[in-house]
Amino acid sequence: MKSHRIEFAGGLILILVGSLSFAPARGDTVEWPVNGGIDNIRYSPLKQINRTNVSHLQVAWTYDSGDAFKGSEMQSNPIVVDGLLYVTTPTLQVVALNAETGREVWKFDPSGGAGARTRFRHRGVTIHGDRVLVSYRNFLFALNRKTGQPLKSFGRDGRIDLREGLGRPVERVTVSASSPPAVFEDLVIIGSSVPETLPSSPGHIRAFDVKTGQLRWTFHTIPQPGEFGYETWPKEAYRIAGGANAWAGLTVDAKLGMVFAATGSASFDFYGVNRHGDNLFANCVLALDARTGRRVWHFQTIKHDVWDWDLPAAPSLVTVTRSGRRVEAVAQIAKTGYVYVFDRRTGDPLFPIQYRNVPAEAVDGERLAETQPYPVRPPPFARQGLTESMLTTRTPEAHAAVLSRFRKMKAGMFVAPSLEGTVVFPGFDGGAEWGGAAFDPETVLLYVNSNEMAWIMQLIPNTDTALYNSKCAVCHREDREGSPAAPSLVGLGDRRSRDEIAVIIRQGTGQMPGFPDLGSRNVDDLVEFLVTGHDKGDDPRLKEDPNWLKYRSAGYEIFLDPDGYPAITPPWGTLNAIDLNAGTIRWKIPFGEFPELAARGLTDTGSDNYGGPVVTAGGVLFIGATNFDKKFRAYDKLTGTLLWDTTLPAAGNATPATYQINGRQYIAIVCGGGKNGASSGSSVVAFALPRTTTSQ
Repeated sequence: MKSHRIEFAGGLILILVGSLSFAPARGDTVEWPVNGGIDNIRYSPLKQINRTNVSHLQVAWTYDSGDAFKGSEMQSNPIVVDGLLYVTTPTLQVVALNAETGREVWKFDPSGGAGARTRFRHRGVTIHGDRVLVSYRNFLFALNRKTGQPLKSFGRDGRIDLREGLGRPVERVTVSASSPPAVFEDLVIIGSSVPETLPSSPGHIRAFDVKTGQLRWTFHTIPQPGEFGYETWPKEAYRIAGGANAWAGLTVDAKLGMVFAATGSASFDFYGVNRHGDNLFANCVLALDARTGRRVWHFQTIKHDVWDWDLPAAPSLVTVTRSGRRVEAVAQIAKTGYVYVFDRRTGDPLFPIQYRNVPAEAVDGERLAETQPYPVRPPPFARQGLTESMLTTRTPEAHAAVLSRFRKMKAGMFVAPSLEGTVVFPGFDGGAEWGGAAFDPETVLLYVNSNEMAWIMQLIPNTDTALYNSKCAVCHREDREGSPAAPSLVGLGDRRSRDEIAVIIRQGTGQMPGFPDLGSRNVDDLVEFLVTGHDKGDDPRLKEDPNWLKYRSAGYEIFLDPDGYPAITPPWGTLNAIDLNAGTIRWKIPFGEFPELAARGLTDTGSDNYGGPVVTAGGVLFIGATNFDKKFRAYDKLTGTLLWDTTLPAAGNATPATYQINGRQYIAIVCGGGKNGASSGSSVVAFALPRTTTSQ
C-alpha cells in the first residue's frame, strides 16, 4: 500500500489523500473520558483506523489558541465527552471544542486576564458529571461543563485553595498541580507539584467533596508522629520537609475502591542531609483506600533519593497471566528504565526484585542508603550508568571534548551528586517520563517511550556568588566587569527590571544561551545578586534557618557535546514493547531524529521525547513526543514497523486521544513544543480517514 504523508509548511496544510475512504455509520460514539484513558493504559477498542488504512489519514481539523510564547509548553491529553473536546492551552486557559470540527465552544481564563509570565507544564482537565475540574497555580476550579463558568457552589466562588489544609501557614506554602485530579464516587482526589528546593511543601494526597470542595481526607506522604513510616525521617522532618508528591497523577480502580499513586522524591532533591533515612513515602508506588485515604500497601523504588528519580507517571491497571491464572495487577514505569509489576490487591511483586549494594561515597553530611531495589524482570528498557565506551563518536572532535569533561566527573548508577559534577544516567527526564505507558489487553504488551539522555548534577556552595561563578563568570568575569565577548553586568539593575533580567536568564539573548532549567529559586537569587551585588549566603543568620543547606544545585544540565548533541552514542531515544506475561522486551526501536543530522545521513538516532503513546484494537500504536523532528507517528503494535508519519506545527509533547463520533474515528494531539529549546506552539490537530464524499 502506498504511503501518504501530511506536512505542515508555512502555516499551510498540504493534504495528499489516497484512494481509501470510509462511509461513516451514524450514531456510533466512543469517548476518551479520562486523562490517560480508562485504567490509565492509553488503550482504545476502536479499529476503524487500522494497520491497513492508517497511511491514508488526513487532517480533519485544526485549532490554534494563539497564546504560545517563547519557551511555552502545552502537554494536555485531550478529553472527549458528549461531542466536546477539552484541553488546556500554553497560558492555562481551558478550551472546549466541537470534537468533530474543532470549532471553539467556550474558553475560560483562570488568571482573570493576567496572562502568563512563565511557562506552565499542565496535562489537562477532568470531566465529572456537570463539571470540568482543572487546576491553575494553587487553585482547583470547578467549571460548568456547558458554559465554562465557575460553579459558585464549589469551594469559594468555584475554586478551592490547595495551600490550605497542609498543616503549615498558607503564606509559606507553594503548591500547584500539573496533572488532572481523579474522581471516585463523590470524591475528587488530587496530588500536587511542589518546589524541589527548600523551603518546600509536603506532597500530601487529598480528597475533596466533588460538589462542595470540602476536604474529606488527607494521606500524609511525609508521615507525622504515630503514622507508619514516621521513623524513616528525622523526628521533626514532617514540619519542614517537602516533596514526596504524586505530581504525575492518580489512577482509580472503582471496582476495588482503591486509588493508586506514584510519588516523587523528597526536597531538596540532591542533598538530603536534613532528611536522613529512607524517606517514606517518597519514590513509592502507593495503594490507598479511595474512600478513606488509608494505606493499603506501598513499595519504595528508591530509598533516600538524591538523583531526582521521581516515579514519572501514574500507575497503569493491567491484567496479566501467572501460572495459568489471570491476575489484576499494577504496572509502574520508572525514570531508571525499569518496569515494576505488582498484584493490585496485595502489592506482591509479580517478578523478582533484588536489593543490591550501591556506592556509599557522598558529600559531607550525606548518608546514602546501603542498598537499592533492582527488578530482575523485565530487563531495563534504558541503559544503566554511563561509561567511557558509551561516549559519542559522532565526530573525533566531539568525542575528545566529551571524554575530557567526562573524566573530570563522577559517573555510575547510584553515584551521589558531587562538587566535581556527577553524570546521572538515566537522566532526570528518564528513561520513562510523564507521558506514561500504553498497555494492550489483547497482547499484554506494555509500550514505553524512553529518553537516553545523560544529565549532569553538580553541587555548589549555597551562596549567590558560587551560583554566579558557575553560570556567568566564564563570560562576564567574576567581578562582573565583562569581557570582549560579553557586556559588563555592573549596574545592571539600573538598566533592566528584575523581570527583564529573569527572562534573559531563562531565554537567553544575542549570543548568550538561556538557562530554562536553572530552577526558579536559582533564577530569583541570581537576579537579586545581579541587581544588588549582595550575597545572601554571607548572612550568618541564614544558617539558623532549618531550611538552610550547605550546598545547592548548579541547575539542570543535559550532557551535550560542543555542537549541542547528546554526549553519548545513539540511540538517544527508544520505543519499547514489553511483554508483561513473560517479563521480556518484545521489540525496541530508535525513536526520533534530529532533522539536520538526518539530512547529513545520520538517521535513526532517536531523540529526547516527551508525551505518551496510545494503542488501539486496530493494531496501531500512535505517538507524537519526539522533540525536534515534530513528528506524529503510527506503528504496527506487534512489530514496531512504521506505518505512517506526519510533521506537526510544533512537537506533540503530549499524549494523544482517539475517539469516535457519528461513526468516524479521530486521533487528536496537542502541539505545544517548547522543551529543551524546541520551538513552541499552541494548536490541536485531529486526524481521520477521508470521507467517501471527499475521496479521490
